[in-house]
Amino acid sequence: MNINPTIAGWAEDMTAWRRDLHAHPELGFEEQRTSAVVAEKLASWGIDVHRGLAGTGVVGTLAGREKSPHSIALRADMDALPLQETNDIPYASSTSGKMHACGHDGHVTMLLGAARYLAQTRDFAGTVHFVFQPAEEGLGGGARMVEDGLFARFPCDAVYGLHNWPGLPLGTVGVRSGPMMAAADSFTIEVIGRGGHAALPHFTVDPVLTAAHIISGLQSLVSRATDPLEAAVVSVTSVQGGHAHNVIPERVRLLGTARSFSSAVRDALEAGIKRIARATAEASGAQAVVDYRRIFPPLVNASAQVATAASAAATVVGEASVNRDYPPVMGSEDFAYMLEAKPGAYVFLGQAGGGHSSMIHSPHYDFNDALLPIGASYWLALVRQTLGSASGRG
Repeated sequence: MNINPTIAGWAEDMTAWRRDLHAHPELGFEEQRTSAVVAEKLASWGIDVHRGLAGTGVVGTLAGREKSPHSIALRADMDALPLQETNDIPYASSTSGKMHACGHDGHVTMLLGAARYLAQTRDFAGTVHFVFQPAEEGLGGGARMVEDGLFARFPCDAVYGLHNWPGLPLGTVGVRSGPMMAAADSFTIEVIGRGGHAALPHFTVDPVLTAAHIISGLQSLVSRATDPLEAAVVSVTSVQGGHAHNVIPERVRLLGTARSFSSAVRDALEAGIKRIARATAEASGAQAVVDYRRIFPPLVNASAQVATAASAAATVVGEASVNRDYPPVMGSEDFAYMLEAKPGAYVFLGQAGGGHSSMIHSPHYDFNDALLPIGASYWLALVRQTLGSASGRG
């Protein structure tokens, strides 16, 4: 492991920063304290600070010692999840019902560590933009930053992101060219029938039975209507309707999600969900009203930036610990919006080990502080790869 020695010496500082953020989680677009902490640290290190993008977003801009037209953006997400923490740790969430269950506290800290070092040395040519993004958890803060002019105000050649990953051992890296994380869509199906006495079903149009047939039919979209060589998921996650044992309700509501990696499959899933819901309801004498919403696009890495990111990672963790063909993940990430606007790469940093085995979005999850110097060193290596001296950009 080739961790920058200065960064290694800051491990205790970085752990304290991370645990302070963990104890004070804030939900999307509410990150007032978090953004203030970030802005204060960046400013104290002599980095130009810009606040207010996407409401609570923060961008720090740092010029290297050597002039160059080249620049990159490094992004960390800041928000927590609406989840009750169950960890018995001194720095557990101090806010009921809110928790850093995805490791964004660690992401912020790793980028801060890199910013601190780069501000002290400025050993690069060009400009680095440190992007601290609000509201990644389903609220589209990444899209909002782009819409608010992120890349117009802070031009860059490429944008890079990362995420801790409990599915990989500590000190390993996973990345791939092309689609790496899925498009995420949500759907609501309102099944409208005719309610009545449960003992006299022939006088009703049963929306519960109709909903069950719709759920069953939706499974064929992946098993029979999608190319077996493509990946897709359709999951019904909630069934809502009825309140009594002896009453057939008037309505049943289904909630669900669809995931895909290509535009063609995404289009087919949307059309198929609407078709099956409406046709099945009509065959039962009921009605189905479908609300289908496209939430996040697929996260697509650019091959040139993947090569750069993988090379930078290898200088820190070793070539053998970098998987350049990591399998795509059906989870989604609104960093995808930034990658639609600029070429870039998103990598997974392994954090499993030392008792850190809980997957993200679990009330038992906690970021592995041993990853902090590794992640910060990766950011430094990436800056060296992309913005090395004017005579030797790598």
